[in-house]
Amino acid sequence: MTTSYAQLPALISRMTGAEKHGPAALSTLDALWVLYDRVLTGTPEDPDRDRFLLSKGHGPMAYYAVLAAKGLLPVEWLDGFGDYDSPLGHHPDRLLIPAAEIGSGSLGHGLPLAVGTALGLRAQGRTAAVWTLIGDAEFDEGSNHEALAYAGALGLERLHAVVIDNSSATHGWAGGIAARFAAHNWSTATVDGHDHQALFEAYTARHPGRPHAVIARVEPKN
Repeated sequence: MTTSYAQLPALISRMTGAEKHGPAALSTLDALWVLYDRVLTGTPEDPDRDRFLLSKGHGPMAYYAVLAAKGLLPVEWLDGFGDYDSPLGHHPDRLLIPAAEIGSGSLGHGLPLAVGTALGLRAQGRTAAVWTLIGDAEFDEGSNHEALAYAGALGLERLHAVVIDNSSATHGWAGGIAARFAAHNWSTATVDGHDHQALFEAYTARHPGRPHAVIARVEPKN
């Protein structure tokens, strides 16, 4: 199943209840759609599939809607979002959702896990790409700074980070988030987080010998 981007709001609207974190979800919708619609390859059962790790796991309705649109989870599941017996929790659970690579209940771990995943795939001789989507506020966690420094030093060119920057971080960095990555040997691109063509071009930019970070700027919403 493949639906159009225009149908995603209707899929999101099927998810109701408390703890929706709606603004957080909507800030990721365009970045997620372009990834799943135009970039990621393979199926959950394929050992050579591209890996996507959702670190910004609060407000996962956009993620669930995109997965449903791509046939990676049943559309009917959306109606039970957040219910006691629903596989769609307020944070994704990799044991309940076949397409989810990680559970993201603790924010700030997606980038370190992505680094480990990229290292593991490289050790196996696989060339699959590894992607993680993180929120700018997650950079208040020191684990992210260690991970980006380590990945840059190793030149993990199959590793990609998408940072949703809505100016919600507590701490700032001279030159912005992109400068923080660039200082540690990452290739970077900063784009409008709602511009699909700009996101696609940033996602597919060549960056030999270096990991790649795409900073997706969106309006402050959370």
